[in-house]
Amino acid sequence: MKNTQWKLRDAILLALIGIIFSVIYFLMDPMYQIISGALTTVGLQAFAGELTIGVWMMAGPLAAYVLKKPGTALLAEMIGAAGEMFLGGYWGVATLLAGLIQGAGSELGFTLTAYKNWKLGLWLSTLTGTVVTFGWQYLQSGFGNYHFGMLLLLFAVRYLSIFFFAGVLVNWIEKLLDRSKFLCTDND
Repeated sequence: MKNTQWKLRDAILLALIGIIFSVIYFLMDPMYQIISGALTTVGLQAFAGELTIGVWMMAGPLAAYVLKKPGTALLAEMIGAAGEMFLGGYWGVATLLAGLIQGAGSELGFTLTAYKNWKLGLWLSTLTGTVVTFGWQYLQSGFGNYHFGMLLLLFAVRYLSIFFFAGVLVNWIEKLLDRSKFLCTDND
């Protein structure tokens, strides 16, 4: 693992990613409520969180993939969660716990590659993020009361959401940033 030295621009970029996503996360709160309400009318409320969680998991993988430094996925998710909470998000202080769990799940994917293969780490983070957050949801939301088929379906929908938003979309954003030369400096 090289380039673990933090520069001021790295810290600023990490903070910007966290702050931008805190606003996105805050704006997702009412969207989640609308989706949840609509799905409740047809008996599928349990899928509201599964469909939308990918959005709430974007800051960590984006920060890790762009900055290529250990710990950035966890830090970015925590900054995003703290910002969402301070903006008045629906879940209050519980948002910090969610940020910690989501950030740890994302960070684990990059850790599995020993922070050497960032592209593989991104795709692994979609899987580890799914497993870790689903495990938490299983304990916290009583998913143990669902039958096995329902659990598999919930897991699959969660994975697809995270794969799309925190994988495909993050990869696309990083490519756009790379093409724009926004992240390049003469000192790199």
